Amino acid sequence: MNGKTHFGYEQIDEGEKARKVAGVFDSVAPKYDLMNDLMSAGMHRAWKAFTIAIAAIRTGERVLDVASGSGDLASAFARRVGPEGEVWLTDINGAMLARGRDRLLDEGCALPLAQCDAEHLPFRADYFDCVSVAFGLRNMTHKEAALAEMRRVLKPGGRLLVLEFSRIWQPLSRAYDWYSFKVLPWLGSKIAGDAASYRYLAESIRVHPDQEQLKSLMEHAGLARVEYFNLSAGVVALHRGHKV
Repeated sequence: MNGKTHFGYEQIDEGEKARKVAGVFDSVAPKYDLMNDLMSAGMHRAWKAFTIAIAAIRTGERVLDVASGSGDLASAFARRVGPEGEVWLTDINGAMLARGRDRLLDEGCALPLAQCDAEHLPFRADYFDCVSVAFGLRNMTHKEAALAEMRRVLKPGGRLLVLEFSRIWQPLSRAYDWYSFKVLPWLGSKIAGDAASYRYLAESIRVHPDQEQLKSLMEHAGLARVEYFNLSAGVVALHRGHKV
């Protein structure tokens, strides 16, 4: 029997979440990059650049990018590993995976890709030097299971990077709430023709674990030396953990 989970502020059966999240991303895929730039005033590029710097990818390494979206991280990682390395582009959503694939092909970068559920990764254990997930963990039904899978496929000594929306500095919370629940759905309506999906995205941030809670989840999944970096006053946090 399925338990309950969050879909934004709505409580739904666990078995429904993947389908409902898929509907969101099928809808937002065509305007995904444009909306990212508008919603964050371009700041998502700085957050990802910081993630790439902290990842410290070296020539010849193997990297798995989970919930790749339009492929920003995967593209940067591919340039760093060089022809001797290996970068996988993965997503559970076919529309988003196709968008990432096409964008990278336009850049002259052909990467291996897999449409897969992060809770059941189709890779052998101890394979990757680095696993990354940017703005995808909060949409997963069983976050603990997904984190455990990411740890499983890491080599001993490998690192997991989780870039995700988190808890903003308290004095800014009222302004942030106004922006999230008024401006984002309005932008979604005007630009993407879909206010509901962007309302869900705002709600999903509020029910996602905060910085310390996510750190604990990663530790419970078996990752060591877990730390996090607050970006933009905590709007976003980058967590890093290691497999020992």
